[in-house]
Amino acid sequence: MVRRVAAVAAGVVLFAEAFGVFMLLMTVGIVVENQSMSLDGLDPAMMSDGALGFGIFSAVFLAGCGLVLLFVGARDRAPARFARILLVVVAVVHGVLGALTVGLVGWEAFAVLMVVLALIVFTLVAYGPGGRPERPQAQQGAGGEQGAGGEQGEERPEEKESFLGEPGPKPAAS
Repeated sequence: MVRRVAAVAAGVVLFAEAFGVFMLLMTVGIVVENQSMSLDGLDPAMMSDGALGFGIFSAVFLAGCGLVLLFVGARDRAPARFARILLVVVAVVHGVLGALTVGLVGWEAFAVLMVVLALIVFTLVAYGPGGRPERPQAQQGAGGEQGAGGEQGEERPEEKESFLGEPGPKPAAS
């Protein structure tokens, strides 16, 4: 239940962040164009278009990651391999931005970025490795599989990963 709430919360926060980043970069682009600002002779229109383009790219990326997190939380299933890669990339971006933010903006902005980073990382850790579907019970004994000792019919105990809050495997009786 906690991991579902964390995934949905991270998704909602990333949607809000996507909107905020887009609005910030759109404002920067408008200001650069209206003030005819130039950096080393670059055309102000190109700088304005670059800021707007990066704003659109960043917003789509963050909203896509937010959508992945919402799907993970709604279905309560681990993200697939590509989705995990997206979430790891957005987590790294938040870590780097957090490090830069301390000096440029302040500790409050750093704290906000670290909370978002914590939600993303918690979701990744709570849902485990993902991408590896578990085999159904019916297929484990079918097909003449041989056990560890080489004998048919010998059943091996099912190994299952445990997460925080779940009991681990029971010790074997001697």
